[in-house]
Amino acid sequence: MIVHTLFECMDLKCWLVFIFVFLLVTDLVKNRSPVNFPPGPWAVPILGNIFTALDFKAIEKLSEEYGPVFSMRIGSERTVFINGFKMVKEALVHQLDDFADRPATPLFHVVFKGIGIALSNGYLWKMQRKFANTHLRYFGGGQKTLEKQTELESTFLCEAFLEEQGKPFNPHYILNNAVGNVVSSMVFGHRFDYNDEGFQNLLRLDNEAISLAGSARAQLYNAFPSLLKHLPGPHQTIHANYAQIMAFLKREIEKHQEDWDPEDPRDYVDTYLTEIEKRKEDPQAGFNIESLSVCTLDLIEAGTETAATTIRWALVYMMNYPEIQDKVQEEIDRVIGQSRHPSVADRPNMPYIDAVIHETQRMGNIVPLGFPKMASKDSMLAGYFIPKGTAIVSNLASVLFDKNEWETPETFNPEHFLDSEGRFHRREAFLPFSAGKRVCIGEQLAKMELFIFLASLLQRFTFSPVPGEMPSMEGVEGFTNGPDEFRILAVPR
Repeated sequence: MIVHTLFECMDLKCWLVFIFVFLLVTDLVKNRSPVNFPPGPWAVPILGNIFTALDFKAIEKLSEEYGPVFSMRIGSERTVFINGFKMVKEALVHQLDDFADRPATPLFHVVFKGIGIALSNGYLWKMQRKFANTHLRYFGGGQKTLEKQTELESTFLCEAFLEEQGKPFNPHYILNNAVGNVVSSMVFGHRFDYNDEGFQNLLRLDNEAISLAGSARAQLYNAFPSLLKHLPGPHQTIHANYAQIMAFLKREIEKHQEDWDPEDPRDYVDTYLTEIEKRKEDPQAGFNIESLSVCTLDLIEAGTETAATTIRWALVYMMNYPEIQDKVQEEIDRVIGQSRHPSVADRPNMPYIDAVIHETQRMGNIVPLGFPKMASKDSMLAGYFIPKGTAIVSNLASVLFDKNEWETPETFNPEHFLDSEGRFHRREAFLPFSAGKRVCIGEQLAKMELFIFLASLLQRFTFSPVPGEMPSMEGVEGFTNGPDEFRILAVPR
């Protein structure tokens, strides 16, 4: 009775104060940190740390204040950030079973739905990744199919550069198309002409989605997806772009279904269709048409964006360091000459260009924060307790620029990968592909592509900036970190 009377006496202002206090207390109780959880900046009630920048440079500064393992709260979800080679290696290599899962990131879950290769978990993930690995080995191993396709595509790429007649041009989408064609030949059994409007549109949509995904406004969607899905913003563009990309990929799959011959598989899609038939009694493995669509997206996207961006960075560095470009070309002329195309077999005899490629990957810092992971079980890291289900971000940039691991971390220096006698020297802190169970599935393919494409381009052309337009070495960070748009002069040698 007393409570009823009290509620009747409350005006609107009192009600608002009551609701605010109730939400505040609920938030404090619900979102209090577990005992011995990694420290971090103070979180605003209800909102968390949404006003804190999440780019790799801001994360690096926070690690200086809170240590190599710290936490932040995005909305009601806590994320642990791991920094520096020592801690990243501990988490991804020494405790590889503890941090092997993927969280359901709302921004991407709308598209990938927890299936496919990159963002799935458990038995389904193991089966999908195993199948993709087997296919990559088949097409990149004994038959050397992917190597031959890369060599052929490097010829098309050089011809496209030659058609520019030494005049200024932007190489962005020509490079994306060339790299995309290698993985497309594996997935769909054919390449796309550089003038193919459908494939060019797919590449532009994907590039825009990846760029927007790293923006603060898009990341806000991860904190409040239920609210923001009804409001305008970059997340709407991202989802709309992916819808068009998926429609393109599904049309390619439908073409395969029309003339599929299980006795004569031509590519990844054909072999996957066969696997669907074989796995009908094992639905948990996830072999179905929807998963096939997401898997093709995983492969096309992962096999195009990072490698093409690395080649763009290499051109930027060659223009900014012409003396390094000269040394690369001297090695090419000495080992390969001008009478034949470069092949993977040449790489062991060409330590300098190998070092340049690795240093490009290090300085280019293509995926600064890697892909988010999740604690698979209750774990300890750096003396802190990390409960099962906690999202984990490995700051790969902090590894690639770790002052304790690199002599001149902020300078483009191929000598990082050469010993005193000029031989190629592998570095343990070179982790652009991440590490552990979630290491990039296309690492070997990417290494092959980077060598063949760059050796072919520098064999045929000398690259210089358009007068007054020296490309910047400062990256433009989205989900990936790429160079700003630039024009180039490709002068035949």
